Formats: sequence, structure tokens, C-alpha cells
Amino acid sequence: MIQNGQLLAVFNSAHRVMKAEHILKGCGVAMTLIPAPRALSTDCGLAICYSSDLYDWVLNALTSEKLLPTFIYRKDNDSHYEPIWSDENISKYINE
Repeated sequence: MIQNGQLLAVFNSAHRVMKAEHILKGCGVAMTLIPAPRALSTDCGLAICYSSDLYDWVLNALTSEKLLPTFIYRKDNDSHYEPIWSDENISKYINE
């Protein structure tokens, strides 16, 4: 179950989300691969769920592998997910 405040990384393919899961688990990140909530539009139907305090760490790990998600959402309440990052931010994030 996704808790309020947790983050969901959404990718554009099942292959990419599973590769990201492998990378993050290999780095010791506490995360879970879950079916994407119906409220989110995803191409692959899966998402990676993790704690919001790992936001920067996860983005750095995935950036180093050139495997950034399409979107990252934060669960605000039982049925609302706030988009907090999208692949439109890639150049800004990489250039910081």
C-alpha cells in the first residue's frame, strides 16, 4: 500500500522500470515495484514506490545510469498524486 507522502517513479516501458528496480535494489534503496495506481497514466503499468527522503538519491543514481523516469509523483492523499518531476526537467537536473 502506498502511504501519503511517498514517491512514485513512473517509466515509459516495463523494461526501463525493471532495470531501474535492479539498479536501485543493487544500491540498497528501500523501494517496491508496484502496479501503477489507476489515477496515473502510465505506458507500462508499473511504478517504483519509495520514501520522499530518497528523492535526490534516487534521481542521482538513475541519472548516473541514464535511466531517468518519465514522471515522479508524490501521493498527497488517498486519491491524489502530485507530479513533482517530469522528464522535461532532465536537462535542468543534469546541468545542476
